[in-house]
Amino acid sequence: MNRRLRGLALFLVACYGALFIRLNVLQVFDADDLNTQPDNKRRIERDFNRPRGDIVTADGRLVAHSDEERGQFHYQRTYPTGDLFAHVVGTYSFNYGSSGVERRYHDQLSGRTADFQLGGITNPFSEEPNVGTVVLTLRSDVQEAAKQALGDRKGSVVAIDPRSGAVLALWSNPSYDPNLISTNDDSVAKAARDLLAASPDKPQLARSYQERYFPGSTFKIVTAAAGLESGKVTATTPEFPKARSYQPPLTTRELSNFDGSTCGGNVVDALRVSCNSVFAQMAAELLGPDPMIKEAEDFGFNQTVPIDLPQPAKSVFPTDFGKPLRDGANPGDAKVYENTPALAISGIGQGDVSATPLQMALVAAAVANGGTTMTPHVMAEIRDRDAKAVEKFDTSVWREVMTSANAEVLRSAMVDVVANGTASRLGIEGRVVGGKTGTAQLGTTPPRSHAWIIGFAGDPGAVPSVAVAVIVEGQPGASEQTGGKVAAPIARSVLEAALRPISSPQPGR
Repeated sequence: MNRRLRGLALFLVACYGALFIRLNVLQVFDADDLNTQPDNKRRIERDFNRPRGDIVTADGRLVAHSDEERGQFHYQRTYPTGDLFAHVVGTYSFNYGSSGVERRYHDQLSGRTADFQLGGITNPFSEEPNVGTVVLTLRSDVQEAAKQALGDRKGSVVAIDPRSGAVLALWSNPSYDPNLISTNDDSVAKAARDLLAASPDKPQLARSYQERYFPGSTFKIVTAAAGLESGKVTATTPEFPKARSYQPPLTTRELSNFDGSTCGGNVVDALRVSCNSVFAQMAAELLGPDPMIKEAEDFGFNQTVPIDLPQPAKSVFPTDFGKPLRDGANPGDAKVYENTPALAISGIGQGDVSATPLQMALVAAAVANGGTTMTPHVMAEIRDRDAKAVEKFDTSVWREVMTSANAEVLRSAMVDVVANGTASRLGIEGRVVGGKTGTAQLGTTPPRSHAWIIGFAGDPGAVPSVAVAVIVEGQPGASEQTGGKVAAPIARSVLEAALRPISSPQPGR
């Protein structure tokens, strides 16, 4: 009996010891990590009873604010612009946590960084709460232009400054009203959340940076860059044969040109009319997998774009085209791989290629900025209670995509596409505008397509100050609703807004 009691006593001591160790781990070693989790309910409850900083646009428009109220919490987070910036600013909700800028810059908004804590100590008599105001790079006038131009169609618009990576607009439709999620009224928040979650249109999805699409012919800029960077293509050579279609090796299937048209010539000629047969042949036979994969990844495919927003989707270019079947050693022979037909269709932005609108805006931005992609960002600076900037985004290079000489070839070619080719509706008088259209086919029953355009604009003799990508989803018909017809007028409206001088700061409320 004594032996059993001793065993039980030892077991209880061991349990208490394990519990003591675990409590110490939680309270001492893991406490900071647990306390700083944005979705920690106890932390959120504390935060809802203290002030939180504003979020404002580059032109001074208030997009997030905390109102004092009497109730369960002392403050209610509100979003004065409704759905306009929902996919950027996000939500701050007791029931559902945080998203967007609210999540990414939570510590600054709640005054938890060292800068704000030190400010509270050095100036303890200030009546203003020492929390951060996040100033966005986005402009409300450009965002409004994107929303109005896209209208009620599903899709996305991205505008970015190629010189700095500052995002000027990031609009996705459909959107949602973050006030309904962030309300302190539990029943209203739950009903709104359930309704949004049940919608097949996925209004909470930030299509601009979280959704991938076939890029279609806008991807021909990447294929052209691969040719130029490989040294096998120049602005004038080679001359591809004029044809209505191209039949890749190892298949009887032909890739037809748009509306069965006949085209060919050099890379500039091919971009002007968006010639499928040229770019499919260039990818499949002239270049092969390695240069195509390298250039796509230099642009940012197969990598996560380092934007300061949560969970950006990774754009994809396939990397497995099988083993070589023909070495191309004989004159006139191309090096052929097991899956060369897939490489041909990848060269025109179909097949297994997929991209976010943000990624395609960065493709245009790289061309506009002399072959260099800057790190995209939505935060311009963080200000303290005295409106002093305590943190600014450190502008930096993300990717060196191509030489400045090759970028100039593509820049001039894209300007030619607007002046003489498929993107004529993108032109703006007195500005240098370049573009590339795309019509990505989705199927034949019924025929539908995504209407795309990417482009840039600026003053003559200067680096373009804005790059843009527009996608309009699921347009009916295989060829009627093209990027040039549908997406170009939207992009033009956004470019025009971004090229206007920034308006004076608007009243905060």
